[in-house]
Amino acid sequence: MEAWFASLLQALALPEYGLSTVFVVSLVSATLLPLGSEPAVFGLIKLNPDLFWPAVLVATVGNTIGGAITWWMGYGAEMAYEHLSHGKRMQLRALRWLERFGAKACLLSWLPGVGDPLCAVAGWLRFPFWPCVVYMAIGKFLRYLTMTGALLWAFPGQLGT
Repeated sequence: MEAWFASLLQALALPEYGLSTVFVVSLVSATLLPLGSEPAVFGLIKLNPDLFWPAVLVATVGNTIGGAITWWMGYGAEMAYEHLSHGKRMQLRALRWLERFGAKACLLSWLPGVGDPLCAVAGWLRFPFWPCVVYMAIGKFLRYLTMTGALLWAFPGQLGT
């Protein structure tokens, strides 16, 4: 099993699989699993500077799809909760704050630690799916653009030089 996993990771590290790796890592990191995708984006861009925009866009798409999956997970959890509790609803201050902002709260889906659960809560609260996805995409694109630009500024040298 370890040898299979090592060979899979080695294959995914090859340049021809770079964008697909960034997509998968970005998608998985936008679920409730604790994984950061910025190192994968940064590493690919350091190895292939000409892939800056494709990597940022692929990471944005993958992370947005992951956020949409998390929205559906929250929606399903709310449906199960409503079914089990016969319509009783939580009234927490954070939920009221999110309800006040609605789908626009998904702009904050890029925040570490709270962004992914925020997508689930948006589904739980039954915010409109497509506006949430649009706001997630905007927030996530700005995160990748800012984080990758900052990392490239902080570490300007080429690898191996």
